[in-house]
Amino acid sequence: MKLWKKLFPNHRPAYPCCSALIAAAGSSDRMGGENKLLLPLGGKPVLAHTLQAVDAAAGVNEIIIAAREEDLVLFADLCKRWGVTKPVKVIVGGKTREESVLRAAMEANRDADLLAVQDGARPFVTPELIDSVIEAARVHFAAAPAIPVKDTVKLAVDGVVLETPDRSTLFAVQTPQVFDAQLLRAALLDALRSGAVLTDDCSAVERLGKEVCLTAGLEENIKITTPLDMILAEAILTKRES
Repeated sequence: MKLWKKLFPNHRPAYPCCSALIAAAGSSDRMGGENKLLLPLGGKPVLAHTLQAVDAAAGVNEIIIAAREEDLVLFADLCKRWGVTKPVKVIVGGKTREESVLRAAMEANRDADLLAVQDGARPFVTPELIDSVIEAARVHFAAAPAIPVKDTVKLAVDGVVLETPDRSTLFAVQTPQVFDAQLLRAALLDALRSGAVLTDDCSAVERLGKEVCLTAGLEENIKITTPLDMILAEAILTKRES
């Protein structure tokens, strides 16, 4: 399969296989301990919005949700209630994000060429965005959506500015982050063995010296982390519905 891709990089299989890995095992500490994935947003849980978008993406063949043990049955029922039609597995995640994603990756269909890692708390991701990143990953083996940083960013230590990076080179990376399946598994395993601290899944691949292709993200594709984010999310939803 890898040789075929090198010889025919523009070939598109009739039945592409991509497994979506949903990171949903966080503790929601910055939400005051309340499970942010179950918070109501326009009459449905935050996670339901995310799953419906992933389910509608043409390039996704199955969904694996990494969850806390106490949420396994709850999330499985949520999938049924909100009409997720693609095959779904709900598994126990790990203590860290990388461990949770690796566990989900190991549960993915072995025929999957690509793995798409999606934050459960990004309810405004769209099927079109997911498919565009999957398409980029088929060519580049690693891809993620991103938007340019608007604010001036300072590099500082102990409150003292060391450097002001060129803003034109800075991007805020979103999910889904999509990778060659073997590459992601190897990168996460190596990061865990090395005790590396990662901020996202791209970081694991970058540690191996692999390039990540950035595609156009969406400003609305926010990650809900704090109570203020829920206020912004309600505003985004109102705008979308109008």
